[in-house]
Amino acid sequence: MNNKKLSRLLEPNMMLYFICLALFVALAVAVDPMLALVEGIAAVALWLYLTQGNKKRRQNILQYIDSVTGSVDTASKSTLINSPLPIMVFRPDTGEVIWNNEDFMQLAGVREHRFEMKVEEAVPDFPVQWLLEGKSECPERVIMNNRRFQVYGSMVRARGRSGEQNLVATTYWVETTESDVLKETYYATRPVVSLLMIDNYEDLMKACPDTQRSAVLAQIDEKLGSWAEAGNGLLLKTERDRYLFIFEEQYYQHFVEEKFTVLDAIRDISVGEGVHPTLSIGIGMDSDSFPELYKNANLSIEMALSRGGDQAVVRNRVDFAFYGGRAKATEKRTKVKSRVMANALRELMADATEIYVMGHSYADMDAVGAAVGICCAARKRGKPAQIVIDTEKNAAGAVLERLKALPAYEHVLVSGPDAFMKMRPGALLVVVDTNRPDMVESPQLLESCNRVAVIDHHRRAASYIENAAFSFHEPYASSASELVTELLQYLVEPADLLREEAEALLAGIVLDTKHFTQRTGGRTFEAAAFLRRAGADTADVQLLFQNELGDMISRYDIIRRAELHRDNIAVAAVPNEGVDRVTAAQAADELLTLKGVKASFVVYRNGEDVLMSARSLGDINVQVILEALGGGGNANTAGGRVENGDVDEVRQRLLDAIDAYFET
Repeated sequence: MNNKKLSRLLEPNMMLYFICLALFVALAVAVDPMLALVEGIAAVALWLYLTQGNKKRRQNILQYIDSVTGSVDTASKSTLINSPLPIMVFRPDTGEVIWNNEDFMQLAGVREHRFEMKVEEAVPDFPVQWLLEGKSECPERVIMNNRRFQVYGSMVRARGRSGEQNLVATTYWVETTESDVLKETYYATRPVVSLLMIDNYEDLMKACPDTQRSAVLAQIDEKLGSWAEAGNGLLLKTERDRYLFIFEEQYYQHFVEEKFTVLDAIRDISVGEGVHPTLSIGIGMDSDSFPELYKNANLSIEMALSRGGDQAVVRNRVDFAFYGGRAKATEKRTKVKSRVMANALRELMADATEIYVMGHSYADMDAVGAAVGICCAARKRGKPAQIVIDTEKNAAGAVLERLKALPAYEHVLVSGPDAFMKMRPGALLVVVDTNRPDMVESPQLLESCNRVAVIDHHRRAASYIENAAFSFHEPYASSASELVTELLQYLVEPADLLREEAEALLAGIVLDTKHFTQRTGGRTFEAAAFLRRAGADTADVQLLFQNELGDMISRYDIIRRAELHRDNIAVAAVPNEGVDRVTAAQAADELLTLKGVKASFVVYRNGEDVLMSARSLGDINVQVILEALGGGGNANTAGGRVENGDVDEVRQRLLDAIDAYFET
C-alpha cells in the first residue's frame, strides 16, 4: 500500500452528507426558491471549505508518512551497517554475496568487498539448506578461520533491477568458540567411576601354591596398573579382589577402542591346573555426582557378574553397553548361596497370600520343569500355587499332558489373563527361566504384582526385571530346573516330590544340557541324582523327547538348507512359514553334530516375525552375537526375534553380526 492510499483512508468521507444537502435544496426550490438559493450557496461554500481542509490535511499526512518511512529506512540501514554482529547478505541460489559489514570481512579475512564474491570464498562448505527450509537457525556450528559460529538468518524475496523476484538471505554470525571449548572441556573432564573385580579369586587362591600367590597377585596388579596408566587416573585396591579406578571421560573412548584389552591380559595369566584369572569391570558415567556414578558402577559390576564375568559393562544415563564376555562362566564350588536363597524363598512363600509361577513365552520343558518345582515347594508350605502358561502355544506339550492327569494339578495351569483377573493383594509372582520383562508369559501380570522373585540361568540382558524381592540368578548353571532343584533340596524331602514333577525337572535339565553333553558341571549331576532319588525315571524322561514323523522331516529340511560361514558356523535360513520353534531348535542342535561346526543358527519365519535359534559347543558365544539383533540367552543357547522382518534381510544382519564378533 502506497502513501496516497494510506492518506485517503485517513480522510473523512462527507459525500453522503452533501447528497442529503442537495436533496434538501431540490425540495426547497418547489417551496421557496429564495430559500433554495441560500441553501445552495451555503452547501457550495461548505464544500469548498472541506475540500481545501482535506487537501491541506492530506499534505500533512503525506509529509508525516514520508518522515516516518525515511526514519525507518535510515534506522534499518544504520542497523545493518553499525550492527555489533557480523552480517552477510547473499543470494542462496547463486551463492553471490550482495553485502557484508566490516565485522564479517574481518572474520572472513577479506580486506574489502569484492565484486561478485562468492560465499564459498569467504566460508567454505557453508550450508544453505536450512535457510531454504525456512529455519531461522543453522542446526550445526559453522567453522570459519578456525573459529566457530552459530549462524542465524532469514530469507525474503526481493525485486531485482529487471523486475524479477530473487531470493535474498540475511545471516547474523555469533561466535561460540570460547563457549564450545568450555563445554567440551567440561564434558571431557567429567569423572568416570569404575569397579574392577577378580571373578574367581577364591578358586584362584586354591589352585595356586602358597609360594606363588604373591607372585600371581603381583602380576594382576602390574597388568591392571599398566592398563590404567592410559586413563591418567587413580587406581586403588579396596579389597583383596576389588579395585576402584577413577579417570576423566576424555580417556573413556580410548578404552572402548582398544576393547578393554586388560580382560585378555588378565586371562593370559596362568596359575596352573588350567586355572586362569578373569576380570569383570563395571563403569558408571554420564552423571554429575559421585554417588550416582558409584551407584551406576555397582549396577554395572552386578550386571557383568550376572552375565558370567570376564567382561566390561558400562552404565550411562540411558542404558548398558557390553564389551567382552566370551569366556565361559565359572561354576561355583559352594552351595552356601543356594541354602541362603532357599531360606529367603521360604520366607516369601510364608508371607504370600497366593503364589503364581510364570516362565517365558512359548514355554519349554526347562521353564515348565522349574515352575513345577516351585509348585511343589509351595504345596509343602500349604500355599496355593498356579502356573501361568499358554497351554496351546508352548514347547512342553508332553510334560503338560502328564501333569494334567494328576489330581494335584487339576486347577494349577492358568492363562495370563485369567491369572491377572484372579490375583489378589499380597500375591507372590515367581518368574523362572528368564530375566527379561518383555519375554515373560504375561507382562501385564508382572507389572501388576509388587512382590516378584526371579530364578534364571541366562546371562542378564540390558533390560531385566528390576526391584525383585528375590533374585537367584546364576549364569553358570545349566538350566533353571537345576537351580530350582538345588532350592528344593533345602525346602522339601525327596518323597515330597511327585514322580511326574521330578521327571519334569529332569527333562528341563536334559533339554538344556543336550542330554548332559553341554554346560554340565558337578552341580548338574548332583541335581539329577536328587531327582533320581525322588523317583524320576530316565526312560520315561526320554519318551518326552520323541518327535512326530512330520517334525523330523521338517528338521531335516532345515538342515538341508544349511550353509557354512567362516568354515565352522552353520547358518540355515527358511523363507517359508510352517517351521515350529521346537523343530528349529532341534535342527540347530543337530547341526552341531556336523564335523567342524562349532556354532549353528537357524533363521525362520513365524507369522509376521522372523525368529532365530542359535547353539554353540562353547568356543563361540552365541548370546553375544544375537544381542546385536536384540536377542539373548547364554553362551551355548540363544534366541532372538525381529518383528516384521524379512528372512533374507535378517540372515544378512546375522552374518554381519558374526563377522563383527570375530573382528573385535
